Amino acid sequence: MMLISGVVGAHPLDPALLDMKEAASNKYIVLWKTPASRTAEEPLRPRFPEPCRVNSEQTPEFSSAALVQRFQLDCGVNGLKDGVIQVTGLRTWKTDVLLRIEFLNGTSARAVLREDQNSFRVPIEQGPGQVAREYIALGVEHILMGWDHLLFVLGLVLLVRSRRTLLWTITAFTMGHSITLSLAALGFVHTPQAPVEVLIALSILVVAVELVRVETGPPSSLAARNPPLIAAIFGLLHGLGFAGALAEVGLPSHEIPLALMTFNVGIELGQLVFVAAVLCGLLVLRQLSLKWSKMSYEISVYAIGSLSSYLILDRLTKL
Repeated sequence: MMLISGVVGAHPLDPALLDMKEAASNKYIVLWKTPASRTAEEPLRPRFPEPCRVNSEQTPEFSSAALVQRFQLDCGVNGLKDGVIQVTGLRTWKTDVLLRIEFLNGTSARAVLREDQNSFRVPIEQGPGQVAREYIALGVEHILMGWDHLLFVLGLVLLVRSRRTLLWTITAFTMGHSITLSLAALGFVHTPQAPVEVLIALSILVVAVELVRVETGPPSSLAARNPPLIAAIFGLLHGLGFAGALAEVGLPSHEIPLALMTFNVGIELGQLVFVAAVLCGLLVLRQLSLKWSKMSYEISVYAIGSLSSYLILDRLTKL
């Protein structure tokens, strides 16, 4: 199965980035970064409102991870506000674009452009409600598209048989990653992302090994005897991974606490949806009393272990 698999999806999501900073009145320094891992016949290009003109474009910078272009944008008297920014080529590139705009007055605007929503109208003023909606959506999207985090949560659900203990375990995991996410996002903790990604994959493998041990004998390890403690410890690692994703998007300078809180809320909402789906699936299997349910459990456990081993080796090559 590992040999015939083509691509394994796991966070980071490798999106494109359009970062715009207002350096003078209606004049912006633009960074346009596209992933080198993706190519398509149709180019991926940003399009700006009609008054805007590109000045002093620099030579593109190539690397193994991305193509980076920097240039200056002059938007005349009217500026960007209430104008439409569009990115063409998203349908063929199959990627998202993180759009980030910072204005001279300290306010900012953020959006995620997708295949079905490839344009963004720059708001005249971005209020707290819009910030909350955007960052909740980003949090939900990140957890539901982050297969490494979901594999870890799946392992916890399979490991803990008591509903009460499962509640405490998920709560401990939430508290763990909320702490490090907040500390890293606010700049109190600085860690390189590549080693963190390796340790996150290792945490999934540890849970997979414990799932095998539970089936073969009485629980003897700390992970089996005290799942909430292990979930909290590994949650600290996963929080650093979430912070890496949030760093790509950035926090609006005028609404940092709100954006951080709502991003965390979005992660929890996505996590609860996933846990509920897994529990409903397990309940259906128990109600059907299928004879091959034990075999399906073993296949699930070894699939988690195999995928985590692959992620460890893949991420070690990127250190």
